[in-house]
Amino acid sequence: MAGFIAIIVAVIGYLVAGFGGAILGYFLGLSLGAFIEWLVNMASTPAHDQQTTGQREFLKNLVILAAAIMKADGKIKRNELMYARRFFREHFGEAGEREALAIIRDLLNKEINVEGVCARIRYNMQEQARVQLLYFLFGIAGADGNVCAREVALLDRIAPLLGLDDTTYRSIKSMFYKEVDSAYTILGIPATATDEEVKKAYRKAALEHHPDRVGYMGENIRKAAGEKFAAINAAYEKIKRDRGL
Repeated sequence: MAGFIAIIVAVIGYLVAGFGGAILGYFLGLSLGAFIEWLVNMASTPAHDQQTTGQREFLKNLVILAAAIMKADGKIKRNELMYARRFFREHFGEAGEREALAIIRDLLNKEINVEGVCARIRYNMQEQARVQLLYFLFGIAGADGNVCAREVALLDRIAPLLGLDDTTYRSIKSMFYKEVDSAYTILGIPATATDEEVKKAYRKAALEHHPDRVGYMGENIRKAAGEKFAAINAAYEKIKRDRGL
């Protein structure tokens, strides 16, 4: 097809500008023909195949970050691996679980390019999905009952690479990694906030993290969001008790 189009454009070029126009037209025709062939091939590729390719790429990037978290403290623990396996099986089926485990095994002794993976995820995922991803990564880190300093340091690095603001990150972090005034951190406010600022922050956090906002992503993601929503409510109730509100 490309050659045929190149000849037609070359003839037009010759009629317009002579021999020089024919040469220019021929090469322009080759480029145009190649582009048209690419469009035809894309259009003839079944939508299901395109979706499958996109899902596999997403799975791969997700597994790489999960592996990075599991390796952060120097070894992959059984509880962390079981948490990841359950997640991948629930969201990607048994085939996805097998593929995830194969990727993790391949990465055991390799350096992981966290920046590159985060850049691809940031480009291809909506913000709410990236928030849920971070929640999942913290879940892996805490699967053994403790989120260690090395895991936190890596998550501190990953969050901005995913394009998540500091308030959102600190809120999720406080649900897994308890620090002083963690209830306030979950709501994204300092301990010195006024009663009215506390109420306002709670309403804002409850609205932004309500499970219904991610319902389209599937029941498992909605369930995870529900756990986060419960943590927000628990933090607010603690502050109210402490302040006698």
